[in-house]
Amino acid sequence: MSGSLYPWGGHFVPGNPKACVAVVTLSEELALPSDKVALYGGMKTENLGVEKVVANVVSNPNIRFLIVCGTEVRGHRSGDSLINLKRNGIDGNNRVIGAKSAIPFIENLPREAIERFQSQVEVVDLIDIADAYTVVKAIDDCARKNPGSFGQPLFVEQVPHDRVVAVFHSDFSLHSRIDVDLYGVISHAPEAG
Repeated sequence: MSGSLYPWGGHFVPGNPKACVAVVTLSEELALPSDKVALYGGMKTENLGVEKVVANVVSNPNIRFLIVCGTEVRGHRSGDSLINLKRNGIDGNNRVIGAKSAIPFIENLPREAIERFQSQVEVVDLIDIADAYTVVKAIDDCARKNPGSFGQPLFVEQVPHDRVVAVFHSDFSLHSRIDVDLYGVISHAPEAG
């Protein structure tokens, strides 16, 4: 598989790939029974974190339920972004509709992956619940309702982006050129020679 194909890595525990449930624990570190879940782990950001979750889910058609639990990451509200992505999708500017997060923009997934995610999984909202017993009960409830595989996996190629170099012409700017990478990280761009 090419490095630009999903599933992307992340901080998660792989479990039983035939299980119908995946769990996002947000900022919590819960120990869940890996035989009952396809994978589980935290999610810190409302953009790249959400993209990784979506990509990993659609690459495994056995995952039909996504439990979102634990405490929201302060300042990010990544769980809110994920739930609203499932409910509402994205607008023409790639912003998750209805998300209360600071920067809920899905920039690295094609719309096909988002639509597949919306169709493939039912999201179970357990935000603010960090009790492993309650989460395992929800996992068991989902397993009883398992509708079966969604079909073929969807491996998504990352949406290509070019770096942006902004050029400023001002006596008041500290730099005349800055470089903005794919993740919005700004650095001083070397002057053209």
